Amino acid sequence: MHGPDPDARYPFPGAATHTVFIKNVISGSNISAGDYSYYNDTHEPERFQEKCVRYHFEFLGDRLVIGKFCALATGVEFIMNGANHAMTGFSTYPFHIFENGWEKGFDFDTIAQGLRGDTVVGNDVWIGTGATIMPGVTIGHGAIVGSKAVVASDVPDYAIVAGNPARVIRHRFDRATIDALLEIGWWDWPITRIVRHLNAIRGADLDELASAWRDER
Repeated sequence: MHGPDPDARYPFPGAATHTVFIKNVISGSNISAGDYSYYNDTHEPERFQEKCVRYHFEFLGDRLVIGKFCALATGVEFIMNGANHAMTGFSTYPFHIFENGWEKGFDFDTIAQGLRGDTVVGNDVWIGTGATIMPGVTIGHGAIVGSKAVVASDVPDYAIVAGNPARVIRHRFDRATIDALLEIGWWDWPITRIVRHLNAIRGADLDELASAWRDER
């Protein structure tokens, strides 16, 4: 038992093209994804970067970082810093982008003041259908983002969030379990070790995971 090839574009066997491993369909230095993180869409999932990552301009320097073993459902959108408009004056209208003289006197710092930095998705994160992630947000390891949620602030590790704006509904585990899982960090294990302890990972056997972590590190 070895699981799918992490370098496969379409990881499902046969002719199924509804799901892609994200790292194999993205380009550019400002976006990255870890092994086994996937995007599911019945219509051109290989266009993930074009369809789901909006207003992402390299000259702004912000990055989208997606961890390993993440599950992204159809219609997930990452709104990046390029969507920002200047809010220091009376109007937020972007006159300068139309040029023809309107660019004169424009001060880029009026936009730069509102930039929020990188957007980071941790490992083992599930993002539901149609969820929107706003610029500069960090989603913690093991978190779940509900369908249609609008995430405008950081999401704690192993939290479940939903709504607009997204609010923490509850945490998936108690604090001690969360701390142990973060220390164990099973997503960084070699895939062979993950496979050996797959039943514990998907079956919530913390004792086995902790023992494997202690014995094999």
